[in-house]
Amino acid sequence: MKIHEHQARDLLASFKIPVPPGRMIESIHHAADAFRAAAEGSTTGEVVIKAQVHAGGRGKAGFVKIVKNVDEATAAASFMLTHRMKSPQTPPEGLEVKKVLVAQAAPIARRPAGGSEEFYLAITTDRKSRRNILIASREGGVEIEQVAHDRPDAIIKVPLHPLLGLQDFAAREVAFRLGFRGRQVSQAIHIMKSLSRLFIEKDCTLAEINPLILTPPDEQHPDGQVMAIDAKFSFDENGLFRHPEIESLADHSEENQAEARAHRFGLSYIALDGQIGCLVNGAGLAMATMDIIKLEGQKYLESRGKSGTAPIEPANFLDVGGSASEEAVTEAFSIILSDSRVKGILVNIFGGIMKCDVIAQGIINAARGFKNKDGSTGFKVPLVVRLEGTNVEAGRKLLQDAKGSLPTLQAATDLSDAARKVVAAVAG
Repeated sequence: MKIHEHQARDLLASFKIPVPPGRMIESIHHAADAFRAAAEGSTTGEVVIKAQVHAGGRGKAGFVKIVKNVDEATAAASFMLTHRMKSPQTPPEGLEVKKVLVAQAAPIARRPAGGSEEFYLAITTDRKSRRNILIASREGGVEIEQVAHDRPDAIIKVPLHPLLGLQDFAAREVAFRLGFRGRQVSQAIHIMKSLSRLFIEKDCTLAEINPLILTPPDEQHPDGQVMAIDAKFSFDENGLFRHPEIESLADHSEENQAEARAHRFGLSYIALDGQIGCLVNGAGLAMATMDIIKLEGQKYLESRGKSGTAPIEPANFLDVGGSASEEAVTEAFSIILSDSRVKGILVNIFGGIMKCDVIAQGIINAARGFKNKDGSTGFKVPLVVRLEGTNVEAGRKLLQDAKGSLPTLQAATDLSDAARKVVAAVAG
């Protein structure tokens, strides 16, 4: 689960991590008041307006603007709230902006050698070492993936102790390597340790500050102030039952609607870019099914001298689980077929807890109840079914008896046979 930047700032502040004051608005009419509140106490008088969407690339897309007066603030908010944001991280049609953050623009100190005092700081889980890890860099305010690719030596990685978390000596070493000096060191250590505690206590999968900045010296902070001006958080959905205060922050309008719909029925669904819809019971079997579709798709194209054409790939990951109801199975088909890119469906069921006759009845019900855009009912795309396991004969008989309502159905003897049949049907 992700949250918006304005929510991430509030979360950082609750853990005593300094952030500039700001306010989230949803209406152009509130832009003037929000600007005045943010500009109050500012040393520069500048305010930043930032679109609140679950996607990066906002600055390059024109959805982060520095403004200096009420008119500029109103114009910026008006533009963002009435235009869809398009960036490399959004769908082609872009994302609707429903909220903007109006915040005080913090001044950033300059480095003696040139450039701004901007840093990257994050905590996530390193799957290779199976430990939580602190990632830091002096190259903040930019895409960290590009920095890691071009200059891997600019990335600092420190594993967290499994029981003690980020220890003082490790945080101090990172602060020095980032170039902090004097009172800046203790500020940086406090932020790193607080971020580590936040990461653990809130069951995060990612806690990122980008950029972390150093402000110019002033009377209150003779060495400058270390503070966060942008943040991104992701949370482990399996741990949300422990954190109702975090779960309440979810913005369901930002989620993939098909994935959200699947979640309500206890289905694990992830949309992909292929043409073959998959309905499988079990995550491991679902991944194996996706792999074999890609394999047989590649073989099919190569055998016909079409290896340079668009690949034939799975359109989704969908695990109905081990005990899905007939209603959930019917809903699963409806979700798959709501994707206009789906040109065929492969059902791969190994009946253990999940009984093959339940799946078969779900297929029949989905076929009879599914409404096409032209008003007709029934599947129009090829449907290949491979059943094996508990009540398999009963399931096969149900499908055979319902053949009249399933004209696109093909039975498969095994997984390879199923993949070959659905690939041929889609490609043909």
